[in-house]
Amino acid sequence: MRSFVIGGAGFVGSHLTDLLVARGPVTLYDNMTIGKTEFVSSHLASGAATLVQADALDLDRLTAAMAGHDVVFHLAANPEARWGLERPRLDLEQGTIATWNAMEAARKNGVSRFVFSSSGTVYGNVSEPCGEEDLGSLPISLYGASKFAGEALLSAYSECFGLSAYICRFGNVVGPRGTHGAILDFCKKLKAHPEYLDVLGDGRQAKPYLHVTDCAAGLLYVLDNAPGRLAIYNLAPPDTTSVRRIAELCVAASPNKAARVEYSGGTQGWPGDVPLSRIKPEKLAGLGFRVKHTSDRAVELAVAEVAREVFGG
Repeated sequence: MRSFVIGGAGFVGSHLTDLLVARGPVTLYDNMTIGKTEFVSSHLASGAATLVQADALDLDRLTAAMAGHDVVFHLAANPEARWGLERPRLDLEQGTIATWNAMEAARKNGVSRFVFSSSGTVYGNVSEPCGEEDLGSLPISLYGASKFAGEALLSAYSECFGLSAYICRFGNVVGPRGTHGAILDFCKKLKAHPEYLDVLGDGRQAKPYLHVTDCAAGLLYVLDNAPGRLAIYNLAPPDTTSVRRIAELCVAASPNKAARVEYSGGTQGWPGDVPLSRIKPEKLAGLGFRVKHTSDRAVELAVAEVAREVFGG
C-alpha cells in the first residue's frame, strides 16, 4: 500500500507512519511548521518513508507529490484552536482550503481512498454524550468550523466523484511527540516558572483524551474495515478527564512537586472552548475497534511521556 500522509512529520502523523511503513512505502507531505524530522528520522533513514517539505496550500505541488499513491491520510490542520482568535483566517486556510486542496489533488490523481482527521469540536457546545448523528448544535470555534466544513466537502466529493471518504472525529489526542495541548503547555510553564502553574478557566473543564497510539491504530482500523463509500466514526474513549486532574498530574511529574496551581476562573478556558465534552464510541466499537486506554489512563501515560521530554530523566 502506497500511503500519502499530509502532516506526516507531526504528532499524529509520525505515530501513524510508525504503523504504515509495515504496509509499504510512505510519502510524508509536511510544511514543517509543527512537524519535526526527528519524529520520522528512522523511517527516512531506512528508505521506508520519504519527506516532501511543502505546504498543502500549494495545490500544484501537492497534486504532483500525490501521484502514484493508493490512499491519502489528511492530518494537517491548525494545531492549536486558540490561535484562531488571533488569526481568524488561519483555520480557513490550514483547515478548509487545505482540506479541499487535498481532496482535489486526490481526484486529479485518481486516488480513491481518503482518511480525514476531524474532531469532536464539530458537535458544538453540548455537554451530553454525542454520537455520529448528533449534529444539532453547530461548532463554536473556528477550528471546529473548519473541520465541519471539511466533512461537508468530503461528503460532496464522495457523492460527486466517487471518493471513498473515512472521517474520524478525534477526542483530544495526547502522548509523546506532542506539539500542542494542555499537557505540553502545563509542563513548559512549570519548566519556565517552577513555583506555580497558571491555568485558564476554573479547572472543571472535562474532555475525552485519546492516546496517540490508539488514535493511529483506530485510523488504520477504519480504513481496513469501514463499509460503504462515506463513513464517519468517533475515535475517543467514553470517559473524560478534568483540566484540574491534568494540572495536578503535571505538577506531580515536575521537578517542583509543591508548585501551586492558579486558575483564572470561568467555565471556558477561552472563547470557543467547549468546557464539557463527551463522545460516544459505540459505533466504532460495533465495527470491532475499542481504544485500549481510558481517558484518565491516556492522560496519565501522556503526562509521564511529555514530562520526560520537557524535564528530562
